[in-house]
Amino acid sequence: NYFSNCIHEYIILSIKFMKQALVILSGGQDSITCLFWAISNGYICSALTFDYDQLHNIEIESAKKAAQIAGIKNHEISTIGPLFSGNSPLTNKSMELEQYSNLADVSPGIQKTFVPGRNLLFLSLAANKAYSMNIDTMITGICQEDFGGYPDCRSDFIKSLEETIKLGMEKEIKILTPLMDMKKSEIVMMAKNLPKECWEALSFSHTSYDGKYPPTSNDHANLLRARGFEEAGLPDPLVERAVAENLMELPKTRNYENQD
Repeated sequence: NYFSNCIHEYIILSIKFMKQALVILSGGQDSITCLFWAISNGYICSALTFDYDQLHNIEIESAKKAAQIAGIKNHEISTIGPLFSGNSPLTNKSMELEQYSNLADVSPGIQKTFVPGRNLLFLSLAANKAYSMNIDTMITGICQEDFGGYPDCRSDFIKSLEETIKLGMEKEIKILTPLMDMKKSEIVMMAKNLPKECWEALSFSHTSYDGKYPPTSNDHANLLRARGFEEAGLPDPLVERAVAENLMELPKTRNYENQD
């Protein structure tokens, strides 16, 4: 009995001092990269995905697939309803999704795809979940380098929210943003240097604002993603999957040379 009790106490202490993290997993390139970054850095991860009546549920399926590949045992889909049915083409089908010939045509300032309060609410709800799970670290793929003018993708927003959570919950919950100051090409290189499962998961990730697979439209998100892989000199595994499925032709950019 003595030795059994000692083993039991050891297990409890081991669990208590494990690095645990709650990853906000959208199913996109950045959040999937963050998930595997967290695993590679020794975190025992749970994942949280939000169903907020976005027009395209394909990103939720992408999140499920990524969590499966990563071996995440605790992946929750949280349904929060039509709270964001405003003027963003991501949540309102009557709003037109802008297309561009290239990124130079994207106007400065906040893009029309901005969903006001989305990250604010997501991270607040995630903090509630982390609190109840006794997790003191949340991880999100927010990046201010390629943020499309979104004010809730900046480091000062994250710092402010950390303080607000601490004041509102009397518990310090860190919000880690591994990609905050990285260019898309740097994020691609990070993903390539993570375990190969990350690259596999990226082949099922979703970026297109129009919800379509394969990603052939010229919306802001698709153009950013394509430029990131081109500047990194690496083929996008999502595009390679679509080409292998005969759904699109191989792009003519330099990162797909010798890929026939």
